[in-house]
Amino acid sequence: MLPLVSKSLCETVTWARLRAHLVAPLLIALATLAGCGGGGGGEVAPPVTQGCTANNCGPLLVALTDADGDFLSYSVDVVSLTLERANGTTVETLPVRQRVDFAELVDLTEFVTAATIPNATYVGASIRLDYANADVTVEVNGEPRAARVVNDAGQPLGVVDLDIRLDNRNQVTIAPGRPALLQLDFDLLASHTVDVTTTPVTAVAEPFVVASLEPVEDKELRVRGPLVSVNVAASQYVIDLRPFNHPTARLGQVTVNTTATTAFEVDGVEYEGAAGLQAMSSLAAGSRTAAFGVLNVATRTFTATDVMAGDSVPGPRFDVVRGNVIAREGDTLTVRGGTLIRRDDTVRFVRGDITVLIGPDTKVTRDGGGRNLLRPGAISVGQRIVAFGDVTATPTVDSLTLDATAGRVRMKVTHIAGSVVTANPGLVTLDLFSIDGRRPSAFDFTGTGASPALDADPDAYEVATGVLPTLGLTPDSPARVFGFVTPFGFAPPDFVGRTVVDFNGVRAVMAVGWGLEGTSAPFLSMGADGLVVDNQNPDLGERHHIRIGPVVVDITALASAVTVAPASAGPTLFAIREGDVVEVFRDWAPFVERLAARLGGGAVAKGLFAHGRYERGINTLNANYVAVAIE
Repeated sequence: MLPLVSKSLCETVTWARLRAHLVAPLLIALATLAGCGGGGGGEVAPPVTQGCTANNCGPLLVALTDADGDFLSYSVDVVSLTLERANGTTVETLPVRQRVDFAELVDLTEFVTAATIPNATYVGASIRLDYANADVTVEVNGEPRAARVVNDAGQPLGVVDLDIRLDNRNQVTIAPGRPALLQLDFDLLASHTVDVTTTPVTAVAEPFVVASLEPVEDKELRVRGPLVSVNVAASQYVIDLRPFNHPTARLGQVTVNTTATTAFEVDGVEYEGAAGLQAMSSLAAGSRTAAFGVLNVATRTFTATDVMAGDSVPGPRFDVVRGNVIAREGDTLTVRGGTLIRRDDTVRFVRGDITVLIGPDTKVTRDGGGRNLLRPGAISVGQRIVAFGDVTATPTVDSLTLDATAGRVRMKVTHIAGSVVTANPGLVTLDLFSIDGRRPSAFDFTGTGASPALDADPDAYEVATGVLPTLGLTPDSPARVFGFVTPFGFAPPDFVGRTVVDFNGVRAVMAVGWGLEGTSAPFLSMGADGLVVDNQNPDLGERHHIRIGPVVVDITALASAVTVAPASAGPTLFAIREGDVVEVFRDWAPFVERLAARLGGGAVAKGLFAHGRYERGINTLNANYVAVAIE
C-alpha cells in the first residue's frame, strides 16, 4: 500500500498545537489543520516554509480525537499554533482561525493534516484558543442546555494560551521518507467541572489536551476531503485532506486504500469493492468524499471500510442534519439536539427539536455494506442518522424543519450501553444506560413495537446478538453494543447488534477531584507499582468515582485505597498540567518522578483522571492513560 502522504507539501507544522493534548492544544491542532487549509473566500493552501525540499523536509500525519465528557457539543475557535524545535526556534502553522466541535470526536479519530515540514525534532508547542464565541451544550434530564464556560474565578473564559512540553520519548522527529504520526486527545472530562443547577449551565474549564506518537485507544478513523484521482486497479483513491466543513482548505494529499469488502455509497447508490471505486472514477475531480476505517500504525497506511462520495457527503445540493431520532410519528422524525450543515458549509448545533420529514421517495441506506437499500420504515427511535434534504423554513436558534421527502437518510452505526439483565445465546436484555451518550429519558419509544405493549422498554431493552459471543455477559455487568435499531413498529427485539463488548472490554474511567484549593497529600504512596489514591482524603470534592459503562464505583465507599498502575500491555500516555503548561510522558517512571518532585516542592493536586481496565478483586486500575492537574 502507498503511504498516506502522496504529495510533498512544505507546510509549517500544525504539530505543536496538536501536541497540546489539552483542550486548548486539541483545539489548536484542529485549528492548525484548518488553518493550513485556509479561511476566507479563495482557496487556501497549507502554509509553506521557504526553501523546503525533499532533502530538508519530511512528512507528518496528525490525527485528533476526544476523551469522554459531559458535552453534546463543544465548539471553540483555534486562533494559532506555534511549534518549537529542540534549538528553540519556532514555526507558526495556523494562518487562519478555525472553529471545531470537539464533542463530535468522542467515538472516532480524524486525520487533520498530512504535511511536509522542515526536518527537526519538535519538543513543544504553544497554542491560542478563543472562547469568546464558544458554543457549548450539555444534556440535563434529557434536554440539551446551553453551557457557559468560565475559569476557576467564575469569569468568562476568553483567550487561552497553552504551552505543551514533550518528554524525550514522546517527541516528534521529522525526516525524509517514513511519515511521522502525532495524535492529539482533548480530554473533556479532565478539562471541566460542570454545574447543571445554574442557568445557563456552568462549565469551569482548565483545558487538558495530550499528544502521543501512537493511538492510546483503538477508534474508527475518519478521512475527508475533495477527490483528486481514482486508481481502480490499485484499489485506492487520493484526496486533498479537508477535515472540517471548510469550503476551500487543502491540508495535504492522502491515499485511501480499499478492499473487496469496502462498502461505498456514491450519489446515494450503494456499491461494494471495485464497483464502488469504478463509480467514484466517474466523479469530477473535487467531488466530496468521506471514508471511515483503520490505520496501520506501523506502515502509516489507511484502509477504508466505508466510503461516501459525491452527493452522499454534505455539500451544495442538500442541507444536512446529523443526530439521533428521539421520536417518530408516521413519517415525521424528531431529532432533539443535532448538528445542522447548510449548503454553504456553515455548521451549528441545534439544541431544540429538528423535524425531519420523510416519505415513500426518501432513499434510506445504512453503514456496513452495499445493496442494502431500505424502506423509510427502517428508521426507528434511537437510530443515529444523517438526513439530506431542504430546510423548509428559516431556522430559529432552537428548532427547524428538514424536508427529506425527496432526499435521503443514511443510518449510521449506533452504540448503546447498559447493565446486563439477562444474556442468552442470540439475545441479550439490557437495562439501558445510554444511546450514543444520550440518556434513555431523552427518547419516546412510542410506536417502536409491533403493538403498544411491545414498545421498546429501556429497562429491559432486547438486543439480538445472533452468533456474536455473549459468554462474558453476566447479570449486572456493563456492556456496550454497536449496531442498528430494529425497524419502526417491528420490535422486539429492539436492537440488532453487530459488535458486543462485555465487562472486560468496557473501559473504566476514574475521575478524582480535590476541590479548588487542592491537596498536598493526594496519594498514600507513589512509585513504580502505581499511585495509591487516598480514598479518605478530607479534601476530596464531588468527583471520586470509577465508571465502567453504566456502573459507577464510589471510591470513598471502598474498603481500601485504589491503586492506579501503569498498564502492562498496549500504548501508554501520562500527563501533568500545571497552570498553562502541560508535560506529556510516554513512560511511567519519568512521569512519577516529575509528579513527586512537583508535589514535594509545594504543589497541590487538584484532579486525577485515568482510564484503563479495573480489577475489582485487587482494587487496581491498570491505566493506559493518566492525567494529573496540579497547582
